[in-house]
Parts: sequence; structure tokens; C-alpha cells
Amino acid sequence: MTIQTKEELRAYVQETVRTTPISDIHTHLFAESFGDLLLWGIDELLTYHYLVAETFRFQPELSYESFWAMSKREQADLIWKTLFIDHSPYSEACRGVLTVLNRLGLDVASRDLESYRKFFASKTTGEYIDLIFKLANVDNVCMTNDPFVDAERERWETIGKVDPRFNAALRIDPLLMKWEEETWKRLKDWGYDVEQAVTDKTVQGIQEFLRYWIRKMNPLYMAVSLPPSFRFPEQSARAAIIEKCIVPVAREFDIPFAMMIGVNKRVNPALGDAGDSVGISDVRAVEELCAAFPENKFLCTMLARENQHGLAVAARKFRNLHMFGCWWFLNNPSLIEEMTRMRFELLGSSVTPQHSDCRVLDQLLYKWDHSRAIIANVLIDKYSDLLDTGWKIEKREIRRDVADLFGGAFWKFVGKPNPVTVE
Repeated sequence: MTIQTKEELRAYVQETVRTTPISDIHTHLFAESFGDLLLWGIDELLTYHYLVAETFRFQPELSYESFWAMSKREQADLIWKTLFIDHSPYSEACRGVLTVLNRLGLDVASRDLESYRKFFASKTTGEYIDLIFKLANVDNVCMTNDPFVDAERERWETIGKVDPRFNAALRIDPLLMKWEEETWKRLKDWGYDVEQAVTDKTVQGIQEFLRYWIRKMNPLYMAVSLPPSFRFPEQSARAAIIEKCIVPVAREFDIPFAMMIGVNKRVNPALGDAGDSVGISDVRAVEELCAAFPENKFLCTMLARENQHGLAVAARKFRNLHMFGCWWFLNNPSLIEEMTRMRFELLGSSVTPQHSDCRVLDQLLYKWDHSRAIIANVLIDKYSDLLDTGWKIEKREIRRDVADLFGGAFWKFVGKPNPVTVE
């Protein structure tokens, strides 16, 4: 059926965006079988590192040591009072907590933290996962699975079948960022025949390690977070491992190598996970990889606003590069809208405009509610531009496009069937 008016267009796009199920291609969530590695509930929401960093801005007399000595409940109490009672909670991270409470049917106006705690205490993990996936209209998510984290490695060695709604991603940061300092020793302790130098023997050992975990996890991709200083090519163990180990193994298993570039780790170590910052990266490193290994697939997102245009242009030039998400400090409405408009104008629907990056299950609600609204508004403007040219738009075409943006383009890129069926 053909769209007849801009009023009809607006209503249909909003409805389609609201009702299309999502594949969330990058999160830090875990399936129920991973036990307490899956975070959920009001105290986890309030002690999320975004809110921790905000709280310290309003608490100049509070020492970092005093805060970290508190229990999680005490930290949550302080954050609630500081950010939600003593100040208006209009930052995106604070607003997100309120969106979650509202979507769960709780009385946000009451400001009653204890009543919220009672609600979450009444839920089991399994039923809460089902509830959040239903309310967020998320069909499946991709975890971040790091075999260098002892608790995660131990769970992978013992769990059986993983909930099919939770796909795996093999995270390999220590392999690239700490090889010479410590990681080669860990692989050696685990029985891999490696040494500190990236020799032929070491290459074989690293490849063996990667193959083992790929077969165990069946990941959608391998992933790493990289600093703004990342360059390729370069004379380093990191570059050698990428070229001689990651690239050939990724090609062997036909999975992408995902690069999240631009984080300056621990600029304020006292803040813990909240102490990371951002820097401008070199898009040329991504272009060099895509050009050097045209048979490989690369996923990429960058943390600095200044890198977004260059990365989108790179994606226009290399069909083996898929751009995704508004990562971390970019996950703010004004920046999401700016980036989404620019990407649509340069890449059409061959991009995945958003991922949630959730570390707390409940965040699926607010991150996707907020992003859906922005994506819908941008699409309405773009389709309206087409109508102004005399182009006719079919409703099925809108459904197709939204399905691509909410996971379809990603599944096509990785070469796997889309688990979400869209009529």
C-alpha cells in the first residue's frame, strides 16, 4: 500500500519503528545461566558507572575511598538522593532510570526508592528477563564474552546450552593490549606453546587459543576496545597479532573483527569503571585494514564525535566495513540524532544505527525507547524528502528499511540468517 500524505507517513513510521523487534548487536549482558554476572534491578541501575561519575561532581567532600567502601545499597541510596532528590535528574543517564521505572509501571512521581526495591525483589531472574525483552521489544542481544575474566571462563567451561536470545561475542582485549606485559604468560599457563615475542610458534599458539574459544562460544564476531593511539600497520606485537592471528582465524570461521576505537582508559583511576575518557582516533587505521584484507569483514564504532564523519566515509569506500552504534559517551539524544542523520545521508540503510551497550538488563528499556524515538524522527524527515521529489513510498518498503536498521543489515553483513521474521 502506498503512503499518500506526510501525516500518514509520520504515523506509519512511528508505528513501524515502535513495533519492529530489535537485534541488539553489542551489550555487556549475560544469559541467566551465567548467574550473578547478569546485572539487573534498581540498585544496579543506580550504581551504574555513568551515575557514579555524575554523583562525584555534586559531592566534593566525598572521598573515592569512602564511596567504594560503601555497600551497593548504600551507594545507590547516596546516588538517588544526590542526583534525583537534591538535583533535577535530566541528564540522559538519570532520565534513563526514570524511563525504566515508568515502563515497568512504577510510580515515578512517588520518588519512593524502597517501593521500587520491593518490586524488583518480587521477580525471579528468568521472569524478569522475559519481561524486559517483551517490554523493550528486543528479540535477541549479543553478549560480550571475555575468556580472560576468570568468572566468565569458568562459566563457559561448565554451562550447557545458552539461551538462544543471547548470542556470544569473543572479547580479546588482553590479547592485543597486554600481550607483552602479561597475556603471553597466561596463555602459557593454560598450556599454549607461546612466548613473549610474536614468533611463528607464538602465532600458532594464539591461533589455537582463538579456535578453541570460537568453537566453544560460536561467537557472532571477535571484538576489542582500542585506544585513540591505535594505528595499523605499525611495528608492535598488537599489529602482528592482528595480522597473523586474528585476521586469518576470523577469515577461517567467516566472522567479523569488531573494533571499538577511541577510549582512553583510566584517566582518573580512582573512579574505577567510571574513570575512562575519550580521544580522537585515526580512521586511516580502519581503512588500511579493510584495504589490506578485503576478504575479511570488519565492524567498527568510534567513541569521539569528531571521528563519525570520517568513519562513515570509510564505510562508503569499503563494503567489508559495517558501521554500528552510538557508543558510550555518544549515547546522548542530541548526538544520536546528529550521527543518525549523517549516517543515513551517507550510507542509507546499510548501517546499524544503534546498539544499547547495556551492562544492566533494565537499560534495554530506556536505551531503545529513547533511540527508537530519534530514529523514527530522522526517518520521517528522510522519507518526507523523498515525497517532495514525487517518489512514491510503499508501506512494505518502510517495514523492510526499519527491519534492516534494527538488525537486518547486520545479519546480512555477518552472513547469518536473521532470527527476526518481519512481514
